[in-house]
Amino acid sequence: MATELKIRLNKYLAQAGLGSRRSVEKYIFSGQVRVNGERITSPGHQVVAGKDSVVFDGNPVFVDTIPTYIMLNKPRGYITTAKDEKNRDTVFHLVHTAARVFPVGRLDRDSEGLLLLTNDGEFANRLLHPRYKVEKTYLVTLNKPAEKGLEQKFRDGVTIDKGVLVHGKLDFGNDPRRRYAVIIIREGKNRQVRKMFARFGLRVTKLVRVQIGPLKLGTLKPGQWRYLSDKELQQLKATTGL
Repeated sequence: MATELKIRLNKYLAQAGLGSRRSVEKYIFSGQVRVNGERITSPGHQVVAGKDSVVFDGNPVFVDTIPTYIMLNKPRGYITTAKDEKNRDTVFHLVHTAARVFPVGRLDRDSEGLLLLTNDGEFANRLLHPRYKVEKTYLVTLNKPAEKGLEQKFRDGVTIDKGVLVHGKLDFGNDPRRRYAVIIIREGKNRQVRKMFARFGLRVTKLVRVQIGPLKLGTLKPGQWRYLSDKELQQLKATTGL
């Protein structure tokens, strides 16, 4: 008989995408989590995925026993969500897998490029958490030439939503018109790249994410997806200390 794999309750909730191991502990301490009908207040309580019933605030919480990691080249016009109340196309119209995956962060409807999907909540949280400083690289097209010195201003920091200061490594390369650039960011705030350029009167007409940490979009065509290789996964996990 196969040995049942037991994991800590806080890790189970993190893998389900409810937050980091530390952040989900508040749900456990406050009595919002039940295992097999019993209220559990210990983060170290052992559960067996696929066997034990775990419920958070009255809703069942599931964890796939086999972690799944997918990369998609998101085309323009698709919503990065499982469901859309306006019945617009979502990325789940493109990705077909039996695993209950969810997007790691978001690309807005008008943005394109590399998007990760997984059922590993802890992996996703670490990629998104500012503490781990995972870089995201984008190709940017602007509606008009950018002013000189914008690179330094991005390095120093740009204030967006309610005084939030964000940074970016900006490079116009050999473009004399200063309309085509590469930008690398770490924070990943909502529509951050677009808002940073907007602060200087510039509109982003095309935005393509081409890299997350060491993972590159490569030759994957718009609308295509594939599973990460073992090497790619190991490299990504290494950037977050997993």
